[in-house]
Amino acid sequence: MERKRVLMQGNEACVEGAIAAGMRFYAGYPITPSTEIAELCALRLPQVGGRFIQMEDELASMAAVLGASATGVKAMTATSGPGFSLKQENIGYGCMAEIPCVIVDVQRSGPSTGLPTSPSQGDYMQARWGTHGDHPVIALSPSSVLETYKLIVRAFNLSEKYRTPVIFLMDEIVGHMREGVELPDPNDLIINKRHISYHDGANKQCYYVPEGKYVPAMKPFGQGERYNITGLAHDVSGFPTNDPAVAEALYTRLMEKIDRNLDDIIRTEQVFMDDADTAVVCFGGTARAAMSAVLQAREAGMKVGMFRPITVWPFPEKQLRERLPGLKRILTVEHNYGQMVLEVRRVAEGKVPVDFLGRLDGTVISPDDILGALRRTEV
Repeated sequence: MERKRVLMQGNEACVEGAIAAGMRFYAGYPITPSTEIAELCALRLPQVGGRFIQMEDELASMAAVLGASATGVKAMTATSGPGFSLKQENIGYGCMAEIPCVIVDVQRSGPSTGLPTSPSQGDYMQARWGTHGDHPVIALSPSSVLETYKLIVRAFNLSEKYRTPVIFLMDEIVGHMREGVELPDPNDLIINKRHISYHDGANKQCYYVPEGKYVPAMKPFGQGERYNITGLAHDVSGFPTNDPAVAEALYTRLMEKIDRNLDDIIRTEQVFMDDADTAVVCFGGTARAAMSAVLQAREAGMKVGMFRPITVWPFPEKQLRERLPGLKRILTVEHNYGQMVLEVRRVAEGKVPVDFLGRLDGTVISPDDILGALRRTEV
């Protein structure tokens, strides 16, 4: 296939990558700065045999996505901070019922309606702790237009593999960025399919998982098998239970299907970390300025590296902990008042001092801002 270089926006790359991953259903409600995703899905999905529907609100959008996915269709929704909050109840339902789907959150300044067209990364903690109760979470965050395309494919793959909602934590910087990109041939992409059971009949043990396994294989609705789906704690047949032992086994399995597969799920980008004595830790669109600052610091003779979680949840603590022995200082940079820095400090506590550079006035952190902070904390 002849590949062409195209000028593409981050939100557009999100749609094209999702379609390449097999997404054929989108339900959503427009909200800046994610609106282009809904608009492009409305245009593109009918062209590939998919369906687009604008729902009355974000809660209903999330419910529609879960319903579509239960029938076996790869489904996605997109929103920003306030809409993400409204989706949380049904995201929790998706975690409990083990319904694969992808939720895109193009972050903007808040709280409330805040600065709706300005960049922010204030939903980092909401991505992990937004729903109530203990629940598994996978959240990925791209830093470029091309990575958005490739990483949304991975989001769908992880969602299908582990039967769980996956959060695609973009930000306004990446969502509205335009770059020249050369997209991969869709035929070269690795696409995961959902594990499906093929036994016939009604009321089977749809949530049964063999010993040593963590993800059930369930036939989609409409394919000859009837079973129950509920947000309540349930037994292997999908029906509600008040049995403490059964409930504990369910909750434990939901957590362990992620916790026991961290090496498969977690990805990081590490630049100049082999000899670094100072690490800039960042994620998403902030990495653009951070990388520029690191390069300038290197030119000035400073041993600075960049550590970027691509999988932001689960937090890559093993990967960061492996780097601590060579470090004298960490600078965490985020477009918020300090969220990921809490995880960095938890991992580095008592080993490496952690400084923080944040911004929440609706403007972006520049390379000079980061370089200035590095010089103030130079070791």
